[in-house]
Amino acid sequence: MERPKKFRPMNCETLWHNARLATLTGPGLGVVEGGVVAAQGGRIVYAGAQADAPSLNGAKQIDCGGRWITPGLIDCHTHLVYAGDRAREFEMRLAGASYEEIAKAGGGIVSTVKATRAASQEELVASALPRLDALIADGACTVEIKSGYGLSLNDELKMLRAARALAGKRKVRIVTTFLGAHALPPEAKGDKDKYIDLVVNEMMPVVAREKLADAVDAFCEGIAFSAEQTRRVFEAAKKHGLRVKLHADQLSNLHGAELAAAFGALSADHLEYSDEAGIAAMAKAGTVAVLLPGAYYFLRETKQPPLDLIRKHHVPIAIASDNNPGTSPLTSLLLTMNMAATCFRMTVEECIAAVTREGARALRLLNQTGTLEAGKDCDLAIWNIENLAELVYRMGYNPLHARIRHGQ
Repeated sequence: MERPKKFRPMNCETLWHNARLATLTGPGLGVVEGGVVAAQGGRIVYAGAQADAPSLNGAKQIDCGGRWITPGLIDCHTHLVYAGDRAREFEMRLAGASYEEIAKAGGGIVSTVKATRAASQEELVASALPRLDALIADGACTVEIKSGYGLSLNDELKMLRAARALAGKRKVRIVTTFLGAHALPPEAKGDKDKYIDLVVNEMMPVVAREKLADAVDAFCEGIAFSAEQTRRVFEAAKKHGLRVKLHADQLSNLHGAELAAAFGALSADHLEYSDEAGIAAMAKAGTVAVLLPGAYYFLRETKQPPLDLIRKHHVPIAIASDNNPGTSPLTSLLLTMNMAATCFRMTVEECIAAVTREGARALRLLNQTGTLEAGKDCDLAIWNIENLAELVYRMGYNPLHARIRHGQ
């Protein structure tokens, strides 16, 4: 008689055993006590209870000593590539300087644009590597990186190429996003419509042709671009076969959440001022809510995202570092989780899911990563903790034991 299928031998290159798993596949966090993860060719072939495992012929066996294994972490919203810093601006703001005073002194986004334009691609890569290394040291296996500090064709292309080049420097998956509609460059002299013409007609065709971006983003806000200008960007993205995401409703309610949903956006990010109509539209469209507690904290904001509405409508919630020089110089997903729990009152379960499964969903990568299950990339974070809550609870403490990217 044929033996039960679960007992059939299965080849694997590496087997992690004597572990506790948070698979993110089942109810809650999908916790498995006495778990194993087996990988072959960089992909998971089995993740689950040792007692239910097939016969695993592992060439290399690693005893995890009872440690926890989660999916490798995912930072689904960063502006990691830029030149210079804005520490002086931060100091001025602490001393009471207004936004206008900082701008007159050469600060604000214009200073980052100036420094980024002056830097070579190689210099941008070199300056981004320490920030990327900090995220990797926290367990990140996937990092999204936006452009948006070039604001000219050549400088936006330079940023995207630098972001792509980072994947060749470290064992990490890099996802790139074209954010030409981030701010208005000085040479535009206040003409936002003319600049959007440049984004739509000159920048985006080249970005799409050279396959430099996985998605297109925009900043829909009073200090940036209107809903109608954003719509033009999204229509152009659709024409070029690019998915969209949106900086939405951070400082006011311009109904960015609804606009994002109308275009089937992967995510709408920030969302502090979104209303129920916008959240309901996101739920219907399958758009992920990406909350960014680093910017909320750094800017000392008081308007929280409508978490109760997001939960009510069952919108998936991701969180991200939003690493950028002006409003969130944050390079730790562990601290991001603590901020989300403390500032937004997210639960431990929500926080861990937000930097794994839901981060993958926000990047349209859930078929490849974000959970521990057969067929997905073997991206793991192995932790020296007794309780999963420790990942969210501690501040300035990193319990990472090992990070595995694509089985290595």
